[in-house]
Amino acid sequence: MNAPDPVSLTSEAPQTDAALRRVLRADLLDFTADPGFALPQEATGVRWRPDHLVLIEDGHIHAVQPADQPVPAGWQSVPQEDHGGRLLMPGFIDTHVHCPQLDVIASFGTALLDWLNTYTFPAEKRYADPEVSQQGAQRFLSALWAHGTTSAVVFPTVHKVSAQALFEAAHAQGMRLITGKVLMDRHAPDGLRDDVVQAERDCIDLIDRWHNQGRQAFAVTVRFAPTSTPAQLAMAGLLCQTYPGTYMQTHVAENQDEIRWVAELFPDARSYLDVYDRDGLLGPRAVLAHGIWLDANDRAVLRERGAQIAHCPSSNLFLGSGLFDWAQAQREGVAVSLASDVGGGTSLSMLRNMQDAYKIQAMLGNRLTAWKALHAATLGAAQALGLSHEIGQIEPGHMADLAVWDWAHGPVAEHRDRLARDSHASLHERAFVWMTLGDERNLVETLIRGQTVFQSPL
Repeated sequence: MNAPDPVSLTSEAPQTDAALRRVLRADLLDFTADPGFALPQEATGVRWRPDHLVLIEDGHIHAVQPADQPVPAGWQSVPQEDHGGRLLMPGFIDTHVHCPQLDVIASFGTALLDWLNTYTFPAEKRYADPEVSQQGAQRFLSALWAHGTTSAVVFPTVHKVSAQALFEAAHAQGMRLITGKVLMDRHAPDGLRDDVVQAERDCIDLIDRWHNQGRQAFAVTVRFAPTSTPAQLAMAGLLCQTYPGTYMQTHVAENQDEIRWVAELFPDARSYLDVYDRDGLLGPRAVLAHGIWLDANDRAVLRERGAQIAHCPSSNLFLGSGLFDWAQAQREGVAVSLASDVGGGTSLSMLRNMQDAYKIQAMLGNRLTAWKALHAATLGAAQALGLSHEIGQIEPGHMADLAVWDWAHGPVAEHRDRLARDSHASLHERAFVWMTLGDERNLVETLIRGQTVFQSPL
């Protein structure tokens, strides 16, 4: 797989208070390589650094060192923020999530296509109002931070103003965000359809204004094949070719009824994925949500193009879409990241999505380790997005996008964690307990560019 070229940072990222120095003390966990589906004791690439200091300056990680070593000259006067015994990780990266669908999370009783028509599309129509978009963007980003997520690939709505609001809110905080107005010119209700000419103009305006502005990046955003005419898909592919630094995000092979519909609409395409591929929409910056029902030929195309699947376990279970075979994708060289897909998913918590991912793999006869799941939501996602020089690790020079976690919350989890700790069980056992029993209540603090954007009130 060819990794996408790194996305550049401009000098126009917000600088307010960014020069402040901070020193965090905690137990550090991150990754240097993909652990794969190896057994925990055989996994490589896990980096565990207990009782370390992270020195932060100007929004970046300046240095990482053992706590018992003297700090560099000039840092002695910076007070240490002691999180002794707590876990410090890179902020999570959610590679597929819908901002307006917070309004319909936990909606009852339908599969994908009915769910869109019954719940999602009515909610998205409201985002034509700039005030609704602005309030929704801030509410959504604040919710991500309150779940330990510091970077995201986001669907807004078909309205240009909804993408604009997300860019503005993320840029104000210096957050890494990838988004773009949704393309949808058929099979959608009034108020949610665009047209090819105006949609292209809106996309170009957003690219000119926001792509590589600070930490913002534009994604050509095709809702899914059925809601775009062939002319719009061709226009989207042309945008990808004309602006090669942009991303592309869409849905593919989520639901079997959806696949049958695509086959009816595009009878000359070899497969659902081929609809995108033939218009030049697949490449190293392509993020395709779900991919449950792809065949071996499709997976070979994804591998060759360097595109990634954003696995959405909670959504796949909640909507009854199917079971994604992550281990098979790994064997066939397809990049897979982890995503919440709210509001089809039922939580923005990447830990809760990891719990559901484990259950899906168990049903398929695979065993998902905590190492593989955590890697997919940090370094693995960063690499697939071409951003591993910036996010996904606790490494000097990287952005200080970090999350501090309690190992346990509540009497049951605290008891289980204490047993794992006192019995000197493997680090993986303790991490697996945290992943399985943990959620946003374990989160102590979230930092973006070294600045606190969420702090637990407890």
